[in-house]
This record gives sequence, C-alpha cells and structure tokens, in this order.
Amino acid sequence: MTDSGTAGDGVILDDLLRDAAADAAGALWRLTGDQRQLDANVVRLRPDATVPEHVEPDLDVLAVGLAGEGTLRCAGADHDLRSGAVLLLPRGAVRGVSAGPDGVVYLTVHRRRPGMTVRPRP
Repeated sequence: MTDSGTAGDGVILDDLLRDAAADAAGALWRLTGDQRQLDANVVRLRPDATVPEHVEPDLDVLAVGLAGEGTLRCAGADHDLRSGAVLLLPRGAVRGVSAGPDGVVYLTVHRRRPGMTVRPRP
C-alpha cells in the first residue's frame, strides 16, 4: 500500500494499479498524516467481490469510480460504479458495493473521523 500525507504527495493511478500485486484488494492507497482533515482511499475489489451493505452513521462519503465496473447500492437504489462516476453516499444511508466480472477500483473521500477520546460519563 502507498500512503500520502503531505502537500504535493500523490499517486498516479496507472502506476498504482500496475505496481500492485495482481491479487491485491482493499485499500491500495490512503491518505496519512496527523494534520490532515480528510480521509481518502483508493479501493480495489477483485472480480465479483462485494463490500456487504452497511451504514455509516456519522459521515457523508464521496465515491469516484476509477477503473473497472461495479454497482454501488445506496439507500435502496443501484448506481453504476465505473470510471468517471461520482456518487454521494449520505450519512445514515445503507450502502454496499459489488464488483463486476473484471473488478472495480474506486476512490472514497470523507471528513476525517476524529480519534477516540476518553470523556467522563454523561
């Protein structure tokens, strides 16, 4: 996995996909660094793999299709997830992803989740 966390750091998608192991799946790249305000991941799902439906209760997520094809299910509706697709997944909506027969690569971006803190009981 390649990380990025400082100004000017980045990744070239073609290089990332070329250099990743053929069976690599999940987050191939992610933002890092303690001072960032965003979280972002380039995710690859292998052919016909799925991310089961789940709910993100606190954060809106922007998903951008980068390569391959799949289906993003959000709030009961199916959306094409392919290169150039930009989809907003509102917080609280049930969502899941299914890769097509050639797999799918997509970018997710959302506000950084605050770290865990210890607080007094209310």
